[in-house]
Amino acid sequence: MNALPHTPAGETPIAVVTGASSGIGAATARQLAAAGYRVILTARRKDRIEALAAELTEAGHEAVPYALDVTDRAAVATFAASLDRCDVLVNNAGGALGTEPVSSADPADWRAMFEVNVIGVLHATQALLPALTASGDGTVVVLSSTAGLATYEGGGGYVAAKHGAHVIAETLRLELSGQPVRVIEIAPGMVKTAEFAVTRFRGDEEKAASVYAGVAEPLTADDVADTITWAITRPSHVNVDLLVVRPRAQASNYKVHRES
Repeated sequence: MNALPHTPAGETPIAVVTGASSGIGAATARQLAAAGYRVILTARRKDRIEALAAELTEAGHEAVPYALDVTDRAAVATFAASLDRCDVLVNNAGGALGTEPVSSADPADWRAMFEVNVIGVLHATQALLPALTASGDGTVVVLSSTAGLATYEGGGGYVAAKHGAHVIAETLRLELSGQPVRVIEIAPGMVKTAEFAVTRFRGDEEKAASVYAGVAEPLTADDVADTITWAITRPSHVNVDLLVVRPRAQASNYKVHRES
């Protein structure tokens, strides 16, 4: 791995990861810590991030837990004010609720998805952008989804939210042109984690498992974390605008090879 592009002489660069309590967020925190970052772990589940911080500290890394709900603007502002510096922001907090068609979907589910996947990204990015710019070499990562690039039946609310996240990244990159901040978007396809599909299907383990039925090797949280960490640790002049990562078995959102 190349030398960290964000390291001022004698200082450890700081990376903030939202939604770090499980899945891709936790995996990304582990990999960034191993890459030499002091990782600030944020999520609503305080016990989870405290356990992860203890794990990383025991392994000789620098990690600090901070309980945070990115949909709470005042809380995000307080969090941002508590940091001495910020070199990297990984906007990972997100999630899906339901698979109902547009005709019968619950607006409350759409609102909840929009709040975390779009407004949460906005809150964290706005609050930390001054520090990222002041670092002289900042990076904003938006973890979107292939759902933010193409739609599919039953995904209307989540697709709309991830399209919003995609547009934030695309627009922010234009607006920051000439500033010392990169904007990276990582759009994963089918990723099998312990919670994503279960949450989407409201706790129905059988339906959640059916998403991955017959797929030999869906992506793992570590696969996506590796991709995020690789993009962040490129030399400062290299900006990975948009990287789509899928398992080999998935050719598109609606074409997946399944073995019998």
